[in-house]
Amino acid sequence: MFSKGVIYMVVSTFLFAMMNVLVKTVSNIPAVEIVFFRSVVSLVISVGMLQMNRVSLFGKKKNRLLLILRGSCGAVALVMYFFLLQVIPLATAVVLQFLAPVFTTILGIFIVKEKVNPVQWLFFMLAFLGVFIVYGFDTRITPWYLLLGVMASMFAGLAYNFIRKIRMSEHPLVIVLYFPLVTGPLTGAWSALNWVQPQGMEWLYLLLIGVLTQFAQYFMTRSYQTEELSKVSSINYTGIIYALSFGWIFFDEQFNFMTYLGMALVIVGVIMNVWYKNLRELKKD
Repeated sequence: MFSKGVIYMVVSTFLFAMMNVLVKTVSNIPAVEIVFFRSVVSLVISVGMLQMNRVSLFGKKKNRLLLILRGSCGAVALVMYFFLLQVIPLATAVVLQFLAPVFTTILGIFIVKEKVNPVQWLFFMLAFLGVFIVYGFDTRITPWYLLLGVMASMFAGLAYNFIRKIRMSEHPLVIVLYFPLVTGPLTGAWSALNWVQPQGMEWLYLLLIGVLTQFAQYFMTRSYQTEELSKVSSINYTGIIYALSFGWIFFDEQFNFMTYLGMALVIVGVIMNVWYKNLRELKKD
């Protein structure tokens, strides 16, 4: 039987995959507007959960700058990622997102003083080599899209590092709240000036994007709370299987052998880095 932590992570990965499909389905709605809808749903749910748990909404004063930075970087990363989901193949967008843990580690050198072993740089090089192979053998990936994918992962890495700096001194629900708290006004202001009216089922899809994301984050958090990180972290990367399958089923997306090889190299490089970090943590204990 699988442990609860593993089941939680499998559910989380599937929900995120469904969210990706819905984002691509409403490709006529600007990515910023989709993020705005998601932020509104997340804000309502997060505030409700904080009130149920009787936790202060705005967190500790000393952490507010980092909380705002976390929300701002997360907003930029998400807008870029949603845009990429709409304009390039589903699996390619997901693979580019897998660079986020690499940037989290690299930026962690400067933000949280994380030490990186020389062998980890080999894993990073392998992941980036995979990205450039995908770029070189898939004409649907322009230099601009490649740059956006890398930048999205870099901003996600920044957001994760800001979370790491305050995770021991701030309630997790407050950290979650600050994403829609910062993102909502920013994306709302842009959307008000560039509004595209959703039609028919698009309203439901936009609502589901927010709900699916919230539950996906909940199950991911529960997974990390109930299981060792080393046992569940790699399950995230099964998302590429969903992306390839859903991309083929819903959007008739196909790839050549070299593109598949590039994707595999990215995943291997990232998983090897995660595995190595977990191994080092176990040796410390």
